[in-house]
Amino acid sequence: MSVVKLPQSKAMRDTLLLAIHQEMLRDSEIFFVTADFGSPILDKIRADRPDRFINVGIAEQNLINVTAGLALEGYKVFAYAIAPFITMRCYEQIRINLALLSVVRAMNVNLIGVGAGYSYVVSGPTHQCFEDIIVMRALPNMSIYSPSDQVMAAALTDHCLKTIGPKYLRLDAEALPVLYTEAPRNFNDGFNILRKGNRICLIATGYMVHVALEVADKLSASGISVSVVDLFCLSDFSEDKMNSVLSSCKGVVTLEEGFRGRGGVDALIFDYILRSNIKIQTLNIGVKGEYCFDLGSRDILHEKAGIGPDSVMHSVEKFNHTLV
Repeated sequence: MSVVKLPQSKAMRDTLLLAIHQEMLRDSEIFFVTADFGSPILDKIRADRPDRFINVGIAEQNLINVTAGLALEGYKVFAYAIAPFITMRCYEQIRINLALLSVVRAMNVNLIGVGAGYSYVVSGPTHQCFEDIIVMRALPNMSIYSPSDQVMAAALTDHCLKTIGPKYLRLDAEALPVLYTEAPRNFNDGFNILRKGNRICLIATGYMVHVALEVADKLSASGISVSVVDLFCLSDFSEDKMNSVLSSCKGVVTLEEGFRGRGGVDALIFDYILRSNIKIQTLNIGVKGEYCFDLGSRDILHEKAGIGPDSVMHSVEKFNHTLV
């Protein structure tokens, strides 16, 4: 039996930026704008395509204004900054210049936010990002993507270039274990099934997909059949295929590295379940609605917030006992 060798683990932003760089060498309609946020690969983009690269400085509101203007001129634009700053600092500009304006004017804008959840762990709650899923989901006409590894992140480049409209790409800042050997065949599905079971379905996004897989392995070893769904699109997904996944399970658990019960992944899935009249028990696992000023590793802070593997395992085991 042949063993599939996964690529070396890299930060999502590196594989995404590398893919964008390669496309910019071929496509003169791609423009890159950054808010004083750099990387070695970004230096290559600036050196190789200085005519289509702008650093607006620490000015995320203007980043959105410039990005919208370039998109209206026909460019396919990637805008790059730290996740909480490219979403919440310039929210009004995103709402008016992208979400509203894109209804009447075709534009291809791709906002890249690095630092989802606790991934800037040492920087504290100012740089940690728990609200972005919630606030970006509130905007009509905004597509939201939350990849779980570098392969998925890089694959978003081609999808974004071919898809008109404003989009938000939520990237983890750390180098996470690789889950995929190739990009999904159909991004329009909005999710991938990583494990198949018939009792509990764990629906997770981004970093939490890794937690879901760890928990699923432990539950399966104890005889509990678990499905794991990587929900990489947080704005739309194939409802028919999701129905097929959930109809075989007794309960569904959402996992997100964001505030629970405030309009994030749990709201997306539970709204779908209610509208579709699916008879299934539900549990939402996410960060408690409070800011944490404690220092520590991501693992420690996750357990404190109730989203670490041990905490999730405990919550899901209790939930399993309630299933009928």
